[in-house]
Amino acid sequence: MVLISLVREYIGRMLQDISGMKVLILDSETVNIVSVAYSQSELLQKEVFLVELVDSMSKESMVHMKTIYFLRPTSENIQNLRHHLANPRFGEYHLFFSNALKASQIQVLADADEHEVVQQVQEFFADFCAIDPFHFTLNLHINHMYMLPAVVDPPSSQSFCDRIVDGIAAVFLALKRRPVIRYQRTSDVAKRIAQETAKLMYEQESGLFDFRRTETSPLLLVIDRRDDPVTPLLTQWTYQAMVHELIGINDNKVDLRNIGIGTVPQEQQEVVLSSEQDTFFKANIYENFGDLGMNIKKMVDDFQQIAKSNQNIQTIDDMAKFVNNYPEYRKMHGNVSKHVTMVTEMSKIVEERKLMLVSQTEQDLACNGGQVAAYEAVNNLLNIESVSDVDCLRLVMLYALRYEKEGPVQLMQLFNKLASRSAKYKSGLVQFLLKQAGIDKRTGDLYGNRDLLNIARNMARGLKGVENVYTQHQPLLFQSMENIIKGRLRDIDYPFIGNHFQQGRPQEVVVFIVGGTTYEEARIVALHNTANSGTRFMLGGSVVLNSKRFLKDLEEAQKIARSSNAF
Repeated sequence: MVLISLVREYIGRMLQDISGMKVLILDSETVNIVSVAYSQSELLQKEVFLVELVDSMSKESMVHMKTIYFLRPTSENIQNLRHHLANPRFGEYHLFFSNALKASQIQVLADADEHEVVQQVQEFFADFCAIDPFHFTLNLHINHMYMLPAVVDPPSSQSFCDRIVDGIAAVFLALKRRPVIRYQRTSDVAKRIAQETAKLMYEQESGLFDFRRTETSPLLLVIDRRDDPVTPLLTQWTYQAMVHELIGINDNKVDLRNIGIGTVPQEQQEVVLSSEQDTFFKANIYENFGDLGMNIKKMVDDFQQIAKSNQNIQTIDDMAKFVNNYPEYRKMHGNVSKHVTMVTEMSKIVEERKLMLVSQTEQDLACNGGQVAAYEAVNNLLNIESVSDVDCLRLVMLYALRYEKEGPVQLMQLFNKLASRSAKYKSGLVQFLLKQAGIDKRTGDLYGNRDLLNIARNMARGLKGVENVYTQHQPLLFQSMENIIKGRLRDIDYPFIGNHFQQGRPQEVVVFIVGGTTYEEARIVALHNTANSGTRFMLGGSVVLNSKRFLKDLEEAQKIARSSNAF
C-alpha cells in the first residue's frame, strides 16, 4: 500500500467509527498530517463540523458533542489533555495517538479521566506527512541540527533524532514490516538514527514490530543530505519541483499572496497542489516546463469550449443541465486559473532571473567535466547584473563542490568576486559547505568519476547526447537505488546494524535522508516504481528542501558553529 492510502485509511477509520456530528482536535503536527491526506470537504462528509488545535481551544461547552483527539504522544500534548479532561467540554472523548504511548502516559490519562468521558484510547501510526504516494516528510523546524556535532546542543540534537526515529518507526508500523537497517558510514547522525531505530524495533518494542516474516526483509537505508549537496542547489525544470524551487510548497499548499502577479482572487490566494485531488497536476507533476506549457494551453482550450457551450442556454433543459453541472464547472474554472497563475508567475521569475542561462551552467557543473570552461562560465555570469545574488552564490557553491581540489586559486577569485558583488554575502558560507560536504566527507560517487562503472556510464551518456540540457542531472540517489537493485551497495560504505543481514534482494526499500529530500529525488523514486514491478522504493526525509531552505539551514548551522567554536 502506498503511504497516502495508509494515512487516509487511519483517518477514515477514526472518523467513521464514531457516528454523528463531531469535533476534531489536532496538534501543530497532526494538523499537517491530516490536511495533506484529507480535504476539508471530505472532513465535512465525515460529519466533522469543527477542527480545533489542542493548545488554543475555545472554552465553549458542547456536552452534546463527541470529540476526536488525534495527537502526537508528546508530554506537552498529554498535559494539555489532562487539563481538558479535568473540565470536560464534550460528552464523549475518543483519543487517538499517532505513535506508541508509554505506560506512564496511559496512567496519567486514566487518572485524569475522573468524569469517565473517555470512550477509547488507540494508537494509529500516522506519525509522518505523506505528501505523495511514495514520499513522506517530518517537517522538522530544527533541520540544521544534522550539520552540527551532537556536543554543540545535546538536547536539540536528541529531540531531532528522536523525532526522526518516531517517524521512521511509524512508517514501518503502518506498513506492518520490520526492516534490516543500513546507514552511511561517514555520517555520525545517520549512524546514530540507524542505531536508535534498530534498538527500538529489535529491543525496546520488539513485540510491536513482530510481524509475519516475508521471504526477504524490507530495507531501511539511512543516508545524509551532505553526501549529495548538489541536488538541492540546482534550478528545477519539472512541474512540482519547479513550483517548490521558485514559489514554495508547504504540505502540498502553495501561498500565492506574496508573488508578483497582479492581484490574486481571494479563493486563489492559497491553493492545494495534490496529485490525489487534482487530475491535471497528477498527469503533469513530473513534466518538464516546455511540455507543461503546451498541456496548460490544451486545458485552457478545453475549458473555453465548455464555457462557450454554457453560454448557449436556450431552453429550460439547458438551464437545468447548466445548474447541475455548475459545481463541476466552478471547480474546473478554479483549477484552470490556479495552474495558469502558477505557470505565468514561474515564467516571469525565469525571465527576470535569467534562469535558463544560469541553469545551463549549473547542469554543466553537475554533469560534465572541464574546469577551465566551468570557471569561465561562472565568472561571466557573476559579471551580469541581472543574475541575482542568490543565483551567483549557488553557482559558486556548485563550482566549489566540483573543483575544490583542482582550482583553489580560481576558487579564491570567485569568493572575492561574490563578496565584492553583494553586501549581503555571508563570508565563509561556501567554505562552510565544503567543510560539511566536500570531497573528503562524501561516501558516494557524486560526479561519477571515482568508479570505473560510473565513468563508462557517463561516457556512454555523453556520446548519445542528452534529451534535455536542463534536466540531464541525476541525483546520487539514482545510483544508490541501482546499486540496491543489483546487490552492489557496498557493506563497507553502508554497513548493516547488528546481525540482521539482507537475504536476497529486498522487495521494499525505505530510503531516509537526514537533512531533507528534494522533489527531484521524489520524482526518480515515483518513475522507478511506475516502470518496475520488482523492488519498490519509498523516500522520506526530515524536510522537503529547495535551494532557499538548504541555504537557510547552512547559514543557521554556520552561525551556531561559529558561536560554539565547534569546528
